[in-house]
This record gives sequence, structure tokens and C-alpha cells, in this order.
Amino acid sequence: MCPSSSFNSSSTSPITNAATISPPNIVPPSPICTSTYHLVRQSLPPAIFNHSLRVYLYTQALAQCANSPWVAPDRLPLLFVACLFHDMGCATENDGPQRFEVCGADAAAGHLRKFEVNDTDVQEVWTAISLHTSPGIAERITPLARLVRLAVLMDFNELEKSSWITESELEVDEENYRRSIEERFPRLSAEKVLGDIVVEQGMRQSTKAPAASWAGVMVRAAKEEPEWEGINKAF
Repeated sequence: MCPSSSFNSSSTSPITNAATISPPNIVPPSPICTSTYHLVRQSLPPAIFNHSLRVYLYTQALAQCANSPWVAPDRLPLLFVACLFHDMGCATENDGPQRFEVCGADAAAGHLRKFEVNDTDVQEVWTAISLHTSPGIAERITPLARLVRLAVLMDFNELEKSSWITESELEVDEENYRRSIEERFPRLSAEKVLGDIVVEQGMRQSTKAPAASWAGVMVRAAKEEPEWEGINKAF
């Protein structure tokens, strides 16, 4: 088990809504990260915002166990942006005609360019976000994409579904560690909230949910059982 050294479950009160004034101590101390935190907090429902923060903590733990360069001080802000923006395609201001993953990736790229981040790093973040729902591709295309993909699976308790997971990565997914993170950043029915937004967008703009995509499969499930009110069965 290699939990993130920056996480202390007793250091601040749990985030239960998007009204927190100051970034918690897990946010890397850089202008990019502070700006990202406030922008995403204002743009996403609390359930998805908390999910994104948990994903960041899980990526840190996975990266530390792998001795990955993505936890180095110069890489950590990019890791943070990739995690916080990975579902920003759900935000109203990013609700364009592209796949919801691509809308989030484009938003992250635009945000990073405001801070004059070089094109190579912007592309790294864009790739990680755009492919985070693509099993078998995200795990292998880049180290950052792998971290984000596995962290998302961890947060939805589906890490073992990846065919590319290693034993050391599985060891990160430890029940007490998960519980401590969820106490600080509560789930708030993240699966239901995220699924409903993605399906609503896909129903309204078919280009956001191509048939073979994760969003497209959920849209099909919603159409097949329109009376179903629980978590989308294809989530």
C-alpha cells in the first residue's frame, strides 16, 4: 500500500459541496493548480468535483508505488489538471458537439495554454483525458493516461476490470485508504450524477455519445429502459 504522502484525512473538514473557499492541502501549491481547483469547483456538480479530487489522490498513490516521474514537482500540476478536468465535458460551458471526453480534454488544453504550458505537455494531458474511458488503450498509450484510467477505475471500485493491472497497483486499492478518502471527499452518488449528465448530453447531441463509446452504451441502455431511475445499467 502506497498512499499519497500529501493526503491527511484529519487535516480539513470534508468537502460536501462546491462552496469551499480555500483549496485543501492536497492541491499542489502552484497558480495552475489553484486556478484549476476554483474553475472546476465552480463548473461541476459537487459529486463529480469530489470524484475528480479522489481520482487525483488515487493517481498520486499509484504513481508513488510505481516511482513514476509524474509525482515530481514539475509534473504534479499536469497530473492535477488531468484529473480535475477529466470529466469537465459535463460542465455547461464545455457542452460542445464533440465526445464528452474530448470536450473535457479541449477545456484542459485551453486552460493550460493560459499558463504558457508547452505543447508537448498539453498534448500529454489532452490524451489522458480524451482516452480515460477507453479500456485497453488508456492503460498503454502513455504513463499519464494509464494513471488517470486506473484511478477512475479505483474510484468506481472496478480496478480489477482492467486487463493491464499489476499486483503492485492492486495493492494501492486498499479498503481503509479508500474509506479515509471518501470520508473527506464524499461520494454524493457520483455514479448516478455523472451517468445522468452524460446520458442527457448524449440524448441531446448524438455526436457526444458515439454508439461504441462509453457514453453511447449508456445512452442505449437509457433508451431501452426509459422507466429506470437508478444508476444507468451500463455505467
